[in-house]
Amino acid sequence: MRTLIAILILVVISMTSCKFIEQKGWFGKKKVDPVAVMMARRDSIRVADSIRAEIEKMKAIEQARLDAIVAEENARLEMESRFKYHIIVGSFLTPQYAEDHKVLYKSMGYDVTIVPDSRGRFNLVSAEVHETMSKAFSRLQNFQDTVDFEAWLFVRD
Repeated sequence: MRTLIAILILVVISMTSCKFIEQKGWFGKKKVDPVAVMMARRDSIRVADSIRAEIEKMKAIEQARLDAIVAEENARLEMESRFKYHIIVGSFLTPQYAEDHKVLYKSMGYDVTIVPDSRGRFNLVSAEVHETMSKAFSRLQNFQDTVDFEAWLFVRD
């Protein structure tokens, strides 16, 4: 049986030419075209540079988004520190009720905001916000006389 296999291998090798075996790379390496290798390397470098440039663009966009969020938060904190006297027209545990009340006063033409109380439990509906205590107190008296007699003043810490 072993001799039969050995004879078959010798017959197959003798029937094929050496050039065929060399082209297939069975017993040696194929010849590599240096121009093709250089072109492939150049293409891979170009693709890598394109990917790197897109990653840098994405990082810049993300950084700009984060900077905008920080700037907006700083502006909000500065606004809250300046305007801390709120005329409150409603206080609700349920956020949906506060939103409904907000819509009602917005339809009356007020610049309404929902302010959390100091403990974060209640949603306070603020119809007006003022910078000074005297201005807020005079507007509160006027507001109680003309719009809602149950309105009260909230001072944010």
